Parts: sequence; C-alpha cells; structure tokens
Amino acid sequence: MAQIQNKVEWCLKKAQKELEKGELHRGLVKNFLSPTVARKHLEKAQHNLSAANFFQKQGYSDWSASAFFYCAYHCFLAILRKYGYESRNQECTLATIEMLREEGHIKIDPQFIDMLNLAKRSEIDYSIIQIREEFQYGTEREYKDEKEFFALVDICKKLIDETMKIIE
Repeated sequence: MAQIQNKVEWCLKKAQKELEKGELHRGLVKNFLSPTVARKHLEKAQHNLSAANFFQKQGYSDWSASAFFYCAYHCFLAILRKYGYESRNQECTLATIEMLREEGHIKIDPQFIDMLNLAKRSEIDYSIIQIREEFQYGTEREYKDEKEFFALVDICKKLIDETMKIIE
C-alpha cells in the first residue's frame, strides 16, 4: 500500500509543479469531481469497444488492439473522475485505481488493472498493453487467434459493466 500511495503522491506533486509553471500537467490532479465527465469517459470506452469490433470486421484488427487499450483506459478515467481525480499519465492512472481499490473505495477485479500494467504484461494471458505494443510496433496486421480477439471483447465488456456500477 505504501508504494502505491507514494506513487500517487509523486503524481500529484508532478502535476502541481507543472501547473505552477503554467504548463499542461502530465500527472494527477485532485478536486476534479465530475459525474458528467465520468459518464462521458464511459461513453468513450463503449465507443472504443465498438471501434475494435468495426476494425476487425473491416480487416483492420491490428487497430483493434489500440481500441481495446483505450476502452479500458477510459473506464479507468471515468472511475477517477467519479472520485475527483484528473490524470494525464498512464502510470498515475493505474496507481490511483490501485489505491482506490486497496482503500476499499472501489471493487474492481485486479485483472483489469494488471492488463494495462507494463510490469505485469508477461504474467497474464490477455495483457492489452502487450498486445497493443506488438501490433503498434510490429508488422502483423490482424489477429491470428480469434479466441484472443473475442476474449478481449469480453474482458472490455466486463470492465465497462464494472465501471458503470462504480460510477452510477
């Protein structure tokens, strides 16, 4: 817990320093409670899941990997807004989600956090971050394993459902 709390504190200080310099922050800011923006992030997550399916049907499933990533990421941004945070940093977003979970504010399956965690990418079956990197930096243009594609669709649907329960 202390490590996560330290990371969140670092993120808050990073943003504060950047804002004091008049820069756009790349950290975490508190007191951005916005149920409206939380719902809009959830809508964006749903939109990204639809895009993943669209790309797959049109023969561009490599782009689905990025859509899956942003589907999950916007779910997390929705949760942060529900609890008054604005993040512009993936590590800060994940750390804050972990903190909220560990403190008992949210109930979310840790698998959803792990699938976007760079440090966990080789430890789990469907690491969205790893899959996205492979498609983004590799030469493959489509999912060879439909099972993997549809597993990610299912995971994203479950995360959207969990997010909806948290923000409503």
